[in-house]
Formats: sequence, structure tokens, C-alpha cells
Amino acid sequence: MLFIQSLFSDNPTPALIQIFVVIFAVCCHEFAHAWVAMKQGDPTAAEAGHLTLNPLKQMGIMSLLMLAFIGLAWGQVPVSPSRMRHKYSEALTAFAGPLMNLILFFIFSVALVIVANFLRNPGLLLLFSMGASINMTLFIFNMLPIPSLDGWTVISHTIMRRIDFNSEFVKGATIFVIFLVIIFLNYLLMAGQFIAGMTVNLLQYLLVVSGAVQG
Repeated sequence: MLFIQSLFSDNPTPALIQIFVVIFAVCCHEFAHAWVAMKQGDPTAAEAGHLTLNPLKQMGIMSLLMLAFIGLAWGQVPVSPSRMRHKYSEALTAFAGPLMNLILFFIFSVALVIVANFLRNPGLLLLFSMGASINMTLFIFNMLPIPSLDGWTVISHTIMRRIDFNSEFVKGATIFVIFLVIIFLNYLLMAGQFIAGMTVNLLQYLLVVSGAVQG
């Protein structure tokens, strides 16, 4: 079933919330790339108007349409490594996006625990639950060491700078890893949900131990 069908189901609320969370997470991710790149001496993304949370700028029409139809989306900001200050600038810029998702993950997790204990609003519970799990999934996915993903840029410009990434071995290994990601994509989503659940449980436990709420 296409994701868009859930938008026209009897209960489209979860799908609508998912679309909102994905757009927000991706736009924040790309904004972080643009902001850190500027701080590292490369204003390319800023000059192109990417210091914004506007989804039309950060994601584009095609990405938004794919999000509506199949539930997947992407974003991209232009960078010019030659304009950056030092050899680790590109790695820092690449890591900024996943780091933003990690920060959002913690914010949504804390908000979820607060709502669950003090407000008990079903709509907010669903929003913050999806926010936590989706941002953790995006963090895990983007940190995978696969070409075109942030994790590859981070690794290739830090601990693996001396490796020949054009070698046949690396190319073969890359294809193999991409193949595994496609096969185990659902497990990647489950991993994000699992980590989010464990984090929320830990925060709930800390609240109980502190005496803020009853167990």
C-alpha cells in the first residue's frame, strides 16, 4: 500500500503527523549543515538561501511529493570544501546534520515523557513519539558509512583519510553495504523505535527515582 493511501484513510492523523515530523527533521538537518558550513568559512549554502526551515528550499518539490506518496524524503545543501578553513571542516559540516537529529531526538523524548506524565494528550503523545523515533532513525541512517551519506564524509575525512576510496575493494564493499541497507531497512526503522523507547523508559525511571512522579 502506498503511503498516500493512508492520507485518505478513516484515520489520516498518524500519516499527517509523520509527514510534519519528517519535513521538520529534514529541514533542521539541512539547516545545520548550512550553518556549520558558514561557520567553517564556506558561505555557499547560506548564499543559496539554505539558512532557512522552508521545506521548498531544503527539500524541493520532488522530495515532498515522494514523501506524500511513499513516506520517504531527502534534502541537500550545496557546499564548497575548498572554501572551508581546515581539513576537518568538511567532516564537521557533514556531522552537523545527524547531530541536529540527535538533539531533536532528545528534545522529543523529554517532551514525550512530560506529556505522558502531566498532560496525557493523545495527539501530543503521538507527535512526540514519532518525533523521537524518526529523528533517531535519521541519525542512524545518515551516520552509515555509505557514499553520499554524512557518515561516509565524516569517516573519510577523519580516521580514514589515507585510504584510497577509489580502490576496487572499497567500491565492492560499498555496493555490498548498500545492498544490506536495502534488505534490512525495516530493521533500521525498528532500531530507531527501539532506542527511542529505551530512552523514554530511562527518562521515566529517572522521574520516578527523583520523586517527581509516582511509579
